[in-house]
Amino acid sequence: MNVSVVLFTADPRVHDHPPLWAALHGGARAVVPLFVRDRAVAGAGFAAPNRLAFLADCLRDLGASLRARGGRLVVRSGEPVEQVCRVVVEAGAGEVHMAADVSAYAQRREGLLRRALEAEGVRLHVHDTVTGAVAPGALTPAAKDHFAVFTPYFRRWSQQRPRDPLGAPRTVRVPDGVGSEEPPARADVPGVSPGLARGGETEGRRRLTAWLRGGLGAYQDRHDDLAGDATSRLSPHLHFGTLSAVEVVHRARAAGGAGAEAFVRQLAWRDFHRQVLAARPATAGADYRSRQDHWRPERDAGGDVEAWREGRTGYPVVDAAMRQLRHEGWMHNRGRLLTASFLAKTLYVDWRVGARHFLDLLVDGDVAANQLNWQWVAGTGTDTRPNRVLNPLAQARRFDPDGAYVRRWVRELAEVEGSAVHEPWKLGGRDRAAAAYPDPIVSLPDALARFRRARGLDQS
Repeated sequence: MNVSVVLFTADPRVHDHPPLWAALHGGARAVVPLFVRDRAVAGAGFAAPNRLAFLADCLRDLGASLRARGGRLVVRSGEPVEQVCRVVVEAGAGEVHMAADVSAYAQRREGLLRRALEAEGVRLHVHDTVTGAVAPGALTPAAKDHFAVFTPYFRRWSQQRPRDPLGAPRTVRVPDGVGSEEPPARADVPGVSPGLARGGETEGRRRLTAWLRGGLGAYQDRHDDLAGDATSRLSPHLHFGTLSAVEVVHRARAAGGAGAEAFVRQLAWRDFHRQVLAARPATAGADYRSRQDHWRPERDAGGDVEAWREGRTGYPVVDAAMRQLRHEGWMHNRGRLLTASFLAKTLYVDWRVGARHFLDLLVDGDVAANQLNWQWVAGTGTDTRPNRVLNPLAQARRFDPDGAYVRRWVRELAEVEGSAVHEPWKLGGRDRAAAAYPDPIVSLPDALARFRRARGLDQS
């Protein structure tokens, strides 16, 4: 019997899944849907509780979808190449299908797996556009291996028509004799944020349908509204691959309108960062463009960094966003920009400190998007205006004008009415004492002057 192994990585779904589709339509009479719980992820410090809990939901949901089609999910723990090779032997498989990925670790894993399988006479098929809408490397400028600026990339990206989405299989036949562990359960993961959203393809598809019907049309006008919470919240599902970026682009474009165009642009940003990381894997930890920064060492800025992490900087909109992150394992995109700018440029602390904290908590903590967005804000990445600084008070007045977002997350200030909540140090003595809220940890004018001197922008 011809058997194929389908290795699920960042793509635990059955809809629009090219590796699964290819295995089922390429002559194999049976497939082994396999997920390997990679211990190296924990060893490298990337096994954040929120993502482990979300992943547990995803694997349980994938298992249920496969059982509904007559199949099952095989779960193993250990080193991926070793476990895949063992399953190949147990199943008598002649080929393995998997999705391409962009990180240095993923590229190294693919190379090791290919060599190990070739030694056994087994073919490895790696499929593009499983986790992104346009494959990294598919679009390049003249004489370069990637785009370094988003606008020309987006111009080319917009001219592409993603492949047509693939349907979910009706039947999945899995051979006998291949052992499996019990999939993990969310309840077994300690330290999960109390407001963490539910994972899995079923939930992702429900959210996508609701978003297309009820939120997409207003996205262009409302996507920066902190209190309105008018973004899609699909980023965890795109990160884990429970939703196909190809399908999301097709369905959003089919809906049409200015909201759809603005939303699809954000999906292009995701592919942009993926093609940068694929071409420059070192940017996960090194400056893409060095500004010769001499960041404040964390040992010297430790109190300020801890106040930032805990949401006690004295700037309510910054603190609200940081508290949302801790409670939900997710943060509004505008919040991500202003909190990152506050750490890297107002406090002048190395962007890697902030990126690490985000990866510790974000359920959608994606290496490409997280690290390169942090670099964009810090001015060491692809931003064409590397010295811009986001003023937290100006950001608050613009994107949370009546203070509803701050009052939602900074409970000490819940009774402060209107925009006064953004500057609690101006409240009267009695109200200020009742607020029990800290004074600002830094003066914005002083911080801006320090940053400009550090970047050599002030020559006096």
